[in-house]
Order: sequence, then structure tokens, then C-alpha cells
Amino acid sequence: MDPRSEVLLRQAHLFEGRVLLAGLPADGLLDKLPHATGWSWNAADHAGLATRYGERTGFGVHPPEGDFSAAVLFLPKARELSAYVLNTLASGLEGRTLFLVGEKRGGIEGAARQLGAFGRARKLDSARHCQLWQVDVEQAQAKPDLHSLAQRFTLEVDGTTSLEVVSLPGVFSHGRLDRGTRLLLDHLHNLKPAHVLDFGCGAGILGAVIKQRYPQATVTLLDVDAFAIESAKLTLAANGLEGQLICADGIDAAPHGLSAIISNPPFHTGVHTDYRASQALLERAVQHLAQGGEIRLVANSFLRYQPLIEAHLSDCTVMAEGNGFKVYRAVR
Repeated sequence: MDPRSEVLLRQAHLFEGRVLLAGLPADGLLDKLPHATGWSWNAADHAGLATRYGERTGFGVHPPEGDFSAAVLFLPKARELSAYVLNTLASGLEGRTLFLVGEKRGGIEGAARQLGAFGRARKLDSARHCQLWQVDVEQAQAKPDLHSLAQRFTLEVDGTTSLEVVSLPGVFSHGRLDRGTRLLLDHLHNLKPAHVLDFGCGAGILGAVIKQRYPQATVTLLDVDAFAIESAKLTLAANGLEGQLICADGIDAAPHGLSAIISNPPFHTGVHTDYRASQALLERAVQHLAQGGEIRLVANSFLRYQPLIEAHLSDCTVMAEGNGFKVYRAVR
């Protein structure tokens, strides 16, 4: 069981009522708290929870509706996302209790200071390298409007066109263009644009640029994170573009017969390093590419992607290198 769940269960008497567990891990916690409801925005976690607990779990960028006696936030990595979820939870908990649990190395002590906006926060427990905090909500504000928290910036592409990017809290490289994506954007020429997949789309930058450059193309954008998919939806709309959006866990949810897969693939999950999604992409891309289709991705130079690509596709070309990143290309 996740150590954060173990810390909660040390104080199980506090969570016997109808509690909302936000961002909970896909472990057996809901077995131990039979009156609790889960809320996830990670499609992988939600898939595991929904299989076991069905309607006791909700998914998306907004919490499930209900009259909850308390709520618990499992601390996410992004500070901006923590602030949004805490404010959202607190808005429905006037006179009730809000809890925050997280790993020490994940910044739980700093995040706990955000609880002071709602009342007097206190630390309840410290174990398993985690902490549990509590606040009785005395000063709940109005429920925040997620879209009003978006950061917008304009991206110049090829010096001739521009793209308005809309980024929501918690999305990779929130409010800015990361160096890896910039390098890949400079090397998207001569793609076969029949059906292109933007894998791990984040705010939808790569997919939107492809659709802008190749209006006749079918573009699919896939990400495991509901906030990323909502951001990509807003980015497409801001530029008058259309695309297929899929929120799911990994390449297995992608269409088949793709002419190209483009990606700045993820390799971090929370405070832990996790390469599984990227490895699965490289191992199974051949199943989703049409004959002659290609994969083109950017990754940190220290990651040994080239041998993995060549083991499952074909000879891999390094198209560009700079600022600690490499752009790889391989054809099925």
C-alpha cells in the first residue's frame, strides 16, 4: 500500500464518514474506508480504481458532486495544482475538515502552509516519510474557476505563424515552452500528415502546430492527465483548430494506422522517476504506425532511447541535438 495511505490509516477514525479522497493512489485504501469516494485526474490511477470500486470513483478536472463530511488531498507534484484543488475542496467544506497528506521529499511542509488560508492548520502525524495535516475550514471562498487560472502565451513557429497556448495548473511546463519541445518544433518538416498522434500532449503545443501546418491532417492528442487534455482542448479552440482528444494510460489507447507519432514523452511521475510510459511507447509504436509511418521524438540526451527504438522499429537517426536534448527519428 502507498505510504501516504498507510499514514491515513493510522488515523482511520477520522475518515469513517463520507470522505472525498482527491488524487488518491490506486491501492486498496477504499477497501479500508468503505464510505469514502475517490477523485482522480490521472487516467492510469482512475482505471485501476474504477475496475475495483466502480461508482465510488470520479474522474476529471472537477470533483464529483456530493455532500462530503471531509476531504483529503494527496499532494500532487505541481504547487499550482495543489492550490487549485485545495481551494476547490475547501469551497464545499465550510465548517468541516480538510486534510493534506504527502511525502516529505515531495514538499508537504511547504504545501501545508497553503492550508492557512482556510483556518489554523496543524500537523496530525508523521510516519513512513510522510506527513498528515488538518485544517477546520473557517474561511472558505467561492469555488475557483479553473479556466480563469490558465496561463496563456504566444508561440512563434517558423517565424511566419503564431500559436496561442493555454496552460492549466499542473500541466507539464505550465505557462512556458520547454527546451525539448522547442527543439522538436524546429524539426517537424517533411512529415506524412495523414494521421498524426501527439503522444503525451500536455497543453497540446505539438499537435496544434501540426494541425496548423497541415490543415488536412487528422491529429489526435493523447495524455494520461485530465488537466493536460483540458489544456489541449483550450489550445485548439484558441486557435480555431480541431483535433481528437484522448485521456488514457499510454500508447495502447491510441488509434492504429498512424502516419506519424510525435512526442516529448514523459519520464517523471510525482517525485519518482518513471520511464514505463515512454518505454511502452517505443516498444509498441510499431503496432500503431502504418507501414512507412514514423516516430519522431525529443528526449534528454542522457536517456538511452536510440537502442530501444532500433530494437522495435528500424535504424534510428538523430536529427538534432542541443541544450541537453536529442531529436530521434525512425520509420516503420
